[in-house]
Amino acid sequence: MAVKPHINLVFIGHVDNGKSTTVGRLLYDTGALSEQDYRKLKAEADAKGKGTFAFAYAMDNLKEERERGVTIDVAYKKFMGQKNNFTIIDAPGHRDFVKNMITGTSQADAAVLVVAAKADAGVIITEQPQVKEHAFLAKVLGLNQLIVAVNKMDEVKYEEAKFKGIVDTMKKLLSGIGYKDEQVKYIPISAWEGENVAKTSGKMAWNKGPTLVQALDELKAPEMPTDKPLRLPIQDVYNIKGVGCVPVGRVETGILKPGDKIVVMPSGKTGEVKTVEAHHEQLPQAVPGDNVGFNVRGLEKKDINRGDVVGHVNNPPTVAKDFTAQIVVLSHPTAIPVGYTPVFHMHTAQLSCTLTEIQKSLDPKTGQVKEENPKFLKTGDAAIVKITPLKPLCVEEYKKFPQLGRFAIRDMGQTVAAGIILSVTPK
Repeated sequence: MAVKPHINLVFIGHVDNGKSTTVGRLLYDTGALSEQDYRKLKAEADAKGKGTFAFAYAMDNLKEERERGVTIDVAYKKFMGQKNNFTIIDAPGHRDFVKNMITGTSQADAAVLVVAAKADAGVIITEQPQVKEHAFLAKVLGLNQLIVAVNKMDEVKYEEAKFKGIVDTMKKLLSGIGYKDEQVKYIPISAWEGENVAKTSGKMAWNKGPTLVQALDELKAPEMPTDKPLRLPIQDVYNIKGVGCVPVGRVETGILKPGDKIVVMPSGKTGEVKTVEAHHEQLPQAVPGDNVGFNVRGLEKKDINRGDVVGHVNNPPTVAKDFTAQIVVLSHPTAIPVGYTPVFHMHTAQLSCTLTEIQKSLDPKTGQVKEENPKFLKTGDAAIVKITPLKPLCVEEYKKFPQLGRFAIRDMGQTVAAGIILSVTPK
């Protein structure tokens, strides 16, 4: 029995375009969400007077979200295609959740951008800045495979012209961000009626392209970076009675197995892995992509924090004195000078860092140098900058460890910029 390739998918897009409903429909029509679970969710949705949210309930499983009808934290669900197995990371669409999206997206291999068919170009560009922001983040975070699901086709009577109009708008928008036409597929769907998600009943006879599931099956799974040194950013640390300290995180590169001697950076504390488990099952080893808890002999809860990175003692994670990065400013009301100190989000870490040099600004379309040592950066600028963390931080070069080499910058409740690390000066 050959193991199918595995792909982590993130669903992105503006808040009301039906992301969660699309995901719920996908799970239901591929058999991942059982009839019984669906009925339960539907009853609950009806009772709350949110009938159309029934599928969305499959993903919005945090209670607070159900009441608000909003997806907050990042939820995980699995389903199978013919060729690939998928884990869906349903990323939230509300403005204040962009940072979850960054920590969520950094775990994705491909993105599905959900847009609504009845939006015209003006609406997408002016009223739905999240569409561009999410697509841009996906690009900066290295997601080079993108599917645009044009949802709510039922609301425009499944007209081909409407679909084509959205495709034209999105092509312009995405090529401005740096997506090439061949990296993006456009699929017309109605998540609510279940049209062209996993199956089709011919309501769009004009559409000769694949269903959403077929398009997902054509995505390429990433090569598994098992031959690289171990890097495992910590998400949480639990104290479990009778077991002790259990750090939890996702293996980004390398392999973690019981008996391994590990080091936690930036503190430099070491220990020996006793057991590794996922979903309450002990594993002989954890490979990239596995979300695991592991018990470590010699470490206490106080020795390890969210944002720390675990590696093997013979190849410890890099602690940065400073680093040089390429960033793009997404939205800043004024200008960003040298000395600017916002909050950086990288893998699972969040901390303040200072922009200590603006070495050069670049033309975002061509990547050529626009200006040496500019005084400040503003919205839309791309630049090479030097950044100094205010306290010890583990990061790596994007080329060597992409998962630990990208970051988002947040300030004033929004994502100001995003970037990738070109080089690190170790501490």
